[in-house]
Amino acid sequence: MRPATATATAVTTILGVGAAAVAAGRYASDAALRPASGRPLPTDRKVTVHATAAGHITLTRSFPALRPGLYGLTGDGVQAVVGPVVDQPPSAADTVVRRLERVASGVLEPGDKVRMTPVLHRGDPGSALGLAHRDIEIPGELGGLPAWYVPGDRDTWVITVHGLGTTREHPMNLMGFLDGQSLPVLDLSYRGDAGAPRPDGGLGRLGAAEWRDLDAAIRHAVRHGAEKVILYGWSTGATMALRAAVDSPLREYVGGLVLDSPVLDPRATIGALARARGVPAALLPPAVRAAQGRTGMTTTPLQETSLPEELTAPTLLFHGPDDAIAPWRPSRELAARRPDLVTLHEVPRAPHAAMWNADPAGYEETLRRFLTPLM
Repeated sequence: MRPATATATAVTTILGVGAAAVAAGRYASDAALRPASGRPLPTDRKVTVHATAAGHITLTRSFPALRPGLYGLTGDGVQAVVGPVVDQPPSAADTVVRRLERVASGVLEPGDKVRMTPVLHRGDPGSALGLAHRDIEIPGELGGLPAWYVPGDRDTWVITVHGLGTTREHPMNLMGFLDGQSLPVLDLSYRGDAGAPRPDGGLGRLGAAEWRDLDAAIRHAVRHGAEKVILYGWSTGATMALRAAVDSPLREYVGGLVLDSPVLDPRATIGALARARGVPAALLPPAVRAAQGRTGMTTTPLQETSLPEELTAPTLLFHGPDDAIAPWRPSRELAARRPDLVTLHEVPRAPHAAMWNADPAGYEETLRRFLTPLM
């Protein structure tokens, strides 16, 4: 009886460990794939406000606080915009002084915990930028998709798609620039966003299913006068744009792609999101397997599939080595596989989906040169 008892105990233990691994994998995949539209990414660490003065703000010295460029600042009941780091006394070893561009709402007080975000504007194109626009709803695969349409004189439309941790407010960073080029802009919300349909099972697919909502936006644009569209995406929105440019039945209307921080390697991004939300390293492989099993999406990096060979649209790719969510190595590999179509513009010291924020002037000049022949 003793061997039988020992065997039964071992089997029970193995089954228990297996069940625990499955449960842990589901938990870890939830941490990566549960869409949280508008909630900051877990890699966006909080910093402490030490003081404010006329046109300046003092923050705890940290990697986020030292980033170059222009960022939104968000906290409990407060929205602001901060500019570059300014000169300060060498004795201030523990703090950083940045230019305070504006406080949109609330009051910044010493001791406040805030996050730096790539999103500068809140509201809609009218209230935030003074741009004429229309609120529209695009018929999508799962239901109506809210969108903003900013009219322009050209028959080439730009369709913008936000990514992880943001909303359709994020593309407003570039909306004034695009409006200055007389380009109509269609800024899309998609499954998982507020006011849009819930994704199947409540889980995001990192662009693998969401691209069909972008396909619906292309269809809307063509039906309403667009002769050509430029797909402009950040993060998973960039992944959606890349997939739509290859798989959409209307791909012949896609005249160009602008991809900012694209998620090309789902395994790496799932692991990064789960790790940033506190999932132990041992559970990261089960998280990837669980994500694949629960969503049915492939986790093969896109640059290793046939997609690069099927791409036909000129593509401008903004990415950099400091992206902790979507590693930029796959972007370099994609550009290397299609040097005839893909131009990679490297942006150092920029976090995920914040390539414009790190160098607005340089980014916009590169974008202008790319867009001019496509208009």
